[in-house]
Amino acid sequence: MYKTWIKQSAVLTVLSAVLLSGCTSNSTSTTAVSTLNPEVTGTSKLKVVTTFYPMYEFTKQVAGDYADVIGLIPAGAEPHDWEPSAKDMAQLKTANVFVYNGIVEGWAKKALESAANDKRVVVEASKGIQLMEGLPEEEEGEAHDHGEADGGKILDPHVWLDPVLAQQEVIAIQAGLAQADPAHKADYQKNADAFIAKLKKLDESYKSELKDVKRKEFVTQHAAFGYLAKDYGLKQIPIAGLSPEEEPSPEKMANVVKFAKENQVKTIFFETLVDPKIAATIAKEIGAKTDVLNPLEGLTDEDKKNNLDYIGIMENNLKALKKALNE
Repeated sequence: MYKTWIKQSAVLTVLSAVLLSGCTSNSTSTTAVSTLNPEVTGTSKLKVVTTFYPMYEFTKQVAGDYADVIGLIPAGAEPHDWEPSAKDMAQLKTANVFVYNGIVEGWAKKALESAANDKRVVVEASKGIQLMEGLPEEEEGEAHDHGEADGGKILDPHVWLDPVLAQQEVIAIQAGLAQADPAHKADYQKNADAFIAKLKKLDESYKSELKDVKRKEFVTQHAAFGYLAKDYGLKQIPIAGLSPEEEPSPEKMANVVKFAKENQVKTIFFETLVDPKIAATIAKEIGAKTDVLNPLEGLTDEDKKNNLDYIGIMENNLKALKKALNE
């Protein structure tokens, strides 16, 4: 889970002193893209700083050869736990564009204030998407891990796992790059259109492959697949809540085991960046096997070795889901 807000504030306060704290800070925009516009001239490339893997990948696809794209959160790191270093803050301060998902990066808004840059374009890729609320049993104890809607409801940030909603994030990123670098607006549009075409093809594959599966429920390590499940007529049964590090209560564990036994679940899904011991414990209890359902919060060394990217991992997720739902 995220470190406490007190700790984050202390870290960012120290970093802000290093980063010329007298500069004017950005205001938070009510749209996906802030209204600030840096000057990019001549043949210089945009410097675009992103947060975790999906934001990096979506931005690289849109930017093509016209920007240098940096991912702050390294491969293998769990983004719910990560905090920026002084070096990361320096990268953020000098960026022409900053791309983040929203909610996952609890440190982002404070960091933007500390690493002030009044010419930086800020893209909150999930802004404008209708976010789902967490399930009631997920809300208690997760207020520091995810944003809150009106009335203190916890919001689900995992929109990148839905190929349809991912398209909206790509559109937001394209608009931000075009705002920062109008000279290449047509190029960013062309690149975005090409990637969106791949996402639409992925969406069609999910629709056709999951349409006639035998069962609709699947058990997964944490509640990352709500948007995907909703779009394709499925239901996720999460062991933990919206945060992958959330420890499920004994009652929650018992309920999952009871459901799995009653519904003859034969596969318990786990994740690549989180200790799978809880999923393995439940699988052992009910005599099921385990398999990976990747929430794409980061790439592992093995993913990189196998040249896997967002589309490739989402295709692997589809294969795993189809297999489990037809057992």
